[in-house]
Amino acid sequence: MSAPVADRVTLARHGAVAVLTIDRPAALNALDMETLAALDAAVAAAAADPAIRVVVFTGAGERAFVAGGDIADLDSRQGLRHYLELGERLHGVFRRIETLDKPTIAAVNGWALGGGTELVLCTDIRIAAASAKLGLPEINLGLFPGAGGSQRLLRQLSPCKAKELMFTGDRIDAAEAERLGLINRVVPDAALMEQVLAMAQAIAARSPLVLKLLKRTLSDGADMPLPAALRHEQAMIGLVLDSADAHEGCQAFLQKRKPTFTGA
Repeated sequence: MSAPVADRVTLARHGAVAVLTIDRPAALNALDMETLAALDAAVAAAAADPAIRVVVFTGAGERAFVAGGDIADLDSRQGLRHYLELGERLHGVFRRIETLDKPTIAAVNGWALGGGTELVLCTDIRIAAASAKLGLPEINLGLFPGAGGSQRLLRQLSPCKAKELMFTGDRIDAAEAERLGLINRVVPDAALMEQVLAMAQAIAARSPLVLKLLKRTLSDGADMPLPAALRHEQAMIGLVLDSADAHEGCQAFLQKRKPTFTGA
């Protein structure tokens, strides 16, 4: 079942999986202040609900995941107002998604340009329909990626390829995005949500506590020198071994049965 978090985003539950759909198809799901506020509220709702273990992001309609920012809205802004309003909201929402303690999956169902690619960059796993297109075309408008794209892309791809995509503004298809490592896999358009939900539900069957601590270990460690990151990992796996789920998993393996993880 699904319910509107606001009139721009819907949250549908599939067992322990929440699907957040940006629902502004007439504007190709472009991100404006109202849509960002609705997305922020939806993410907060999913984060606060212990029954939700995995969060999926997608766009309404068949044409776009998120086609970018609202250009008319951008054109109406000057620097300080943008920084304090739209820029602040964009960075806040995207950082909330990036640091969510639950695994996230982007189901890229069409155009994912500008802010759409920047949203993809905030998610843990990315699955794209064969017809999807990605890119950061801001340079063509006399702009550059300003919702985290200039920094996240540089950290997720080779620097030379990241710079090429930003300097040229070229759009790439899903197959090229997979080749570059920007997305995990490409699937037929008609199979996108089926395959995304299958993966999400498989992840949701794992321990939510261990997934939380693993995500924190990965995120924190990425910004540390390797010796410090290894010490951090050592400490975090110690915390995991204090959980009931860790011992449930070990006992289930020894007893040749399926584990039941409760998040404790």
